[in-house]
Amino acid sequence: MTRRTPTPRSAMRDIRWPLRFTRAGMLAERLTRSFWPLWTIAAASLAVLSFGVQDHLSREVFWGATVAVLLASAAALAVGVRRFRWPTRAEAMARLDASLPGRPLAALTDRQAIGDKDPASAIVWRAHLDRMAARLATARPVAPDLRLAARDPFALRYAALTLLVVALLFGSVWKVGSVASVAGGGGAAALPAGPSWEAWLEPPRYTGKPSLYLNTLEDERLTVPEGTRVTVRLYASAEDLAFRQSVSAADPVAADPASPVRAYDFEATRSGTLAISGEGGREWQLTVAPDAAPTVTFAGEITREADGVMSQPFTAADDYSVLRGWAEIVLDADRIDRRHGLAVDPEPQETLVYDLPMPFAGSRAEFTDALIEDASQHVWSNMPVSIRLFVEDSRGQVGQTEARDIILPGRRFFDPLAAAVAEMRRDLLWSRDNGRRSAQILRAITHRPEGFIRNERAYLMLRVAMRRLDTGLEEGALSATIRDEVAEALWEVALLIEDGGLADALEKMRQAQERLAEAIRNGASPEEIQKLMDDLRQATDDYIRELAENAEREGGTDEPDRQAQDGQQMTGDQLQQMMDEIQRLMEEGRMAEAQELLDQLSRMMENLRVTRGEGGEGQQTPGGQAMRDLQETLRGQQQLSDESFRNLQQGSRGGEGQPQPGQPGGRADGEAGQNQPGQEGAPEGSQPGEGDQRSLAERQRALRDQLAEQQGRLPDTGGGDLDEAARQALDDAARAMEEAEGALRDGDMSGALDRQAEAIRNLREGLRNLGEALAQNRNDQPGNQGQMQGDGTREVPRDPLGRTAGSLGGIESDQNMLQEKDVYRRAIDLLDELRRRSNDGTRPQLELDYFKRLLDRF
Repeated sequence: MTRRTPTPRSAMRDIRWPLRFTRAGMLAERLTRSFWPLWTIAAASLAVLSFGVQDHLSREVFWGATVAVLLASAAALAVGVRRFRWPTRAEAMARLDASLPGRPLAALTDRQAIGDKDPASAIVWRAHLDRMAARLATARPVAPDLRLAARDPFALRYAALTLLVVALLFGSVWKVGSVASVAGGGGAAALPAGPSWEAWLEPPRYTGKPSLYLNTLEDERLTVPEGTRVTVRLYASAEDLAFRQSVSAADPVAADPASPVRAYDFEATRSGTLAISGEGGREWQLTVAPDAAPTVTFAGEITREADGVMSQPFTAADDYSVLRGWAEIVLDADRIDRRHGLAVDPEPQETLVYDLPMPFAGSRAEFTDALIEDASQHVWSNMPVSIRLFVEDSRGQVGQTEARDIILPGRRFFDPLAAAVAEMRRDLLWSRDNGRRSAQILRAITHRPEGFIRNERAYLMLRVAMRRLDTGLEEGALSATIRDEVAEALWEVALLIEDGGLADALEKMRQAQERLAEAIRNGASPEEIQKLMDDLRQATDDYIRELAENAEREGGTDEPDRQAQDGQQMTGDQLQQMMDEIQRLMEEGRMAEAQELLDQLSRMMENLRVTRGEGGEGQQTPGGQAMRDLQETLRGQQQLSDESFRNLQQGSRGGEGQPQPGQPGGRADGEAGQNQPGQEGAPEGSQPGEGDQRSLAERQRALRDQLAEQQGRLPDTGGGDLDEAARQALDDAARAMEEAEGALRDGDMSGALDRQAEAIRNLREGLRNLGEALAQNRNDQPGNQGQMQGDGTREVPRDPLGRTAGSLGGIESDQNMLQEKDVYRRAIDLLDELRRRSNDGTRPQLELDYFKRLLDRF
């Protein structure tokens, strides 16, 4: 079978359309590269004319610019003609052939140079031509390269194109016709061929309404918003076209009456007529819709959240959009009970202003929102005030509500002490003349703080604020800066007393009960009562959890019974039902019954406590004896540490070796330190004269030997990890004692104190782990179940402050020390003296650190 060899003629017939498109692309490419400066100049010139720049140029400047543009255009045209070459068919074939692999067009037009007589060579040549023809059949037009970045590095073509688009959007092509009038000097013969006038109506942007081009509108009765901008341009002399209007109070005047283009720009403020008289003139009847002032109303009563944040709902509306709003609050002095700190004339206060919230998205024509602010720290908090709401629209019109008399919501303090501190803060902000009165009352509050101010941090902060207040008063008139500092400090103290700082779960529960009872008596809002009820539930749960953990540590069951001193049992479900009943009574408004039930709950919870079940009278286990021996070692280490500190202090003062009255450990110290050698209750084995460093080192060695002997007698509790942790802690304590002994022998008192403190910590940790291991071992034996009971007749050892030494080496402070009057008086005097000395900034830092350690410990 013979095959017809492809010919150039048949190949060219197959690619005639790709070749034509490639040649057209080459034409566009060469036109763009040659004449882009020309059409850039043309686009920029048309844009400038569409903006009407020629109307504001003198004839000389206009002709100068025209000549420059024409010369630049001629130069660009000449350069373009010189550069332009019409693409030939051969050039198009070469570009198309170069885009195909193997250049098939060139191959089809070639002839076999050698071997054309050889049949085998001819077959190979025909196969090659067939392959080239197949490739040529896949030919596609070659896209032109229209990129001009290399020829136009400053992108002038894009700038001209952008200017032209903006001119077509915001200018008018008809203004190009005014070139004839400017060039000819005016006159009827120079009028443009298009419309001889233009007019626009532009409503205010805030209305959201579109602009109206009057040339294209057929309706001659229009309604527009108040404030619509009217723009009229007349491209004719005054004899040919005239303009009149009655929608503006002032008669608008053209910017340049002598110019052939007269422009009028004014605002429509009333309904009336717009008329252009002359050839092609028109008339419109404009109805100006007035822009009503915005309105705002209260959408409900003002409410107070549980944390004192106020919420005032409101509704605002406007025919278009509300721009902004605000609330003004002023004091209503006529309704204030002018007593106590409010009896003096108040200092001038600025009107309290809060911005009203506005919608971020959506329409502002009508919306409902709420003003939510916290005015708790303002001096007017919880005082009678008047509130008024204002809103403003975009035209500056203001709408307002009637004044409403309210009590400015703020934080309420149910703790009496916190309320008193907050009241003193309010009195200071009311008038600086109340400074001395507030200082006197605060001194009375802090005079005997024991049992009254239960938060030591709050007490110290209050004393610092009082000293700052006294300093300001001593300088004369209390300055505004000091007043604000003291007010801020008193606010923090009130919050601390009200919300936090209670040391244990029982005190938290008592505080929550007192606050809830105070809220019931004072008629608190439902939100406040709900929050306080939730706080009481949480505090009660924490207290019960603490009871359970204490029972576990003392050898009780995982779920100890709850039993009061009178023998009444209480389960967790019963406690929950009782609290639910209190809340139900409060929700029904039966406050007296709720108060009575709350008092009953308070008495029952007050009587609950945990004691450890004993195996029998006089029964003594090896584990119990080991615990007591370790506790004795711990007390001895504490006493030795205190004596070491006294020696260090006396050395820093140049003392004679014995504490003097007024020093820690002296008799005037209220027995703040340990008993002196030779006194009643002094540590065993201590003799006068043992205050030197050598005797302290020997006593430290004796304590270490005593601990080593006790470690050898520790029973096997079977507590697993707890037993191992206890032994490791005691080993660490022995190591710290040895290092403390070395430091004492070397005269390094500071290092010795650090090592002794470490030994005390490790002894306590060992006691705790050993106690838990023993308790776990007892839990596995029958008859050792813990219980809650009301009797507390078992005699237990107490420390010098009247507290019982805990079974785990800690100090238990949950005993009622008020049962013994002398112990109570002794503790009061001791704490008072410690606080007084800790606040004396003239004392050495070592002594102040010692007092802080005692206050932290006791």
